[in-house]
Amino acid sequence: MAGGAAVRALARSVPALSRPRGPPNWQPCRSHRLFPVDDEQFQRTTVTMLEKDSPHILFVDSYSPRGFTINGNRVVGPCVLIPQSILQWNVGTHQDITEESLSLFWMLEPRIEIVVVGTGNQMERLPPELLKAMRKRGIALEVQDTPNACATFNFLLHEGRVTGAALIPPPSRLYGSGSLPLPTE
Repeated sequence: MAGGAAVRALARSVPALSRPRGPPNWQPCRSHRLFPVDDEQFQRTTVTMLEKDSPHILFVDSYSPRGFTINGNRVVGPCVLIPQSILQWNVGTHQDITEESLSLFWMLEPRIEIVVVGTGNQMERLPPELLKAMRKRGIALEVQDTPNACATFNFLLHEGRVTGAALIPPPSRLYGSGSLPLPTE
């Protein structure tokens, strides 16, 4: 208590001119600059990519009438494979493939170079307008039956190409389940 009284008495003894009254009339000076100290002057901010090449490349291990096995994960039904992602694809047959159903491929960064389309148990022709629309956007479209499309997709990925796939499982009457060999160096 005695210490607090001494501080109050000392504060009262300070001349009135040196004591601030009310809020300070301080405004920032726009010409003020902060200069780094010597040890900070030569430091630079750097960004390091931890993974330039992802170890999680999506290879199609096998296919069946129910879907696909991709890197050991089962995917039921039609799917789209883009770098490092697997998505369900809302198509039933090759006739459902439209410009809208393939629109995801030209919205991605890094740009997809080639899209491999697996149309089921046999190669089916896609409308020429669809092929022109994809070519206009700078994306090559490779249409094959699903077993060959899976193998082509794996091969292109192994080559290091930025590749996407749109795959429809083959029906059971023509193909059983197939296991694909992984590309080797």
